[in-house]
Amino acid sequence: MTFWIVFGLVVLIGLWLIAVYNGLVGGRNQAQAAWSQIDVQLKRRHDLIPNLVNAVKGSMDFERDTLTAVMEARSKALAASGPADAAQKEGQLTQALGRLIAVAENYPNLKSNDNVKMLQEELSATENKVGFARQFYNDIATKFNTAQQVFPTNVFANLFGFKAAELFEITEAAEREVPVVDLSRK
Repeated sequence: MTFWIVFGLVVLIGLWLIAVYNGLVGGRNQAQAAWSQIDVQLKRRHDLIPNLVNAVKGSMDFERDTLTAVMEARSKALAASGPADAAQKEGQLTQALGRLIAVAENYPNLKSNDNVKMLQEELSATENKVGFARQFYNDIATKFNTAQQVFPTNVFANLFGFKAAELFEITEAAEREVPVVDLSRK
């Protein structure tokens, strides 16, 4: 009788350990899949940028510094590894793109160019998708990190070598600033 009770407890503890491990693996895989979605949207963004730069290049001959800054920021963003590095480099790219779009506003022929308008709209839509993907990733990563930190799962997470997922965070102070909106007609 005692043997069966001990055996039953060992089986229950074993099943519980399997469930804990599988839950952690599932959380890690969800975080990786969510990061992949960000990566897909960032690739789309990176692919649109050269088209936008080429579309405005002819009209902005003396704005080479702005165009060069965008392409350099894009190259750095393409080389990013992991959420923290990507957040920093994507923030720099966002700032460079913002400067490009602001400068392009000073060129009436660019403002009326349908190709430039379409690329700006696609870039804007992609920025929204990136934002949603980042939010989803951070939600999944936070759940995964929390699961690793609560007792008694934290003991087994450490034992099995699970690492916390990095969050996609704003690292540039300039990104935290409130944007200036000018609705006056020029």
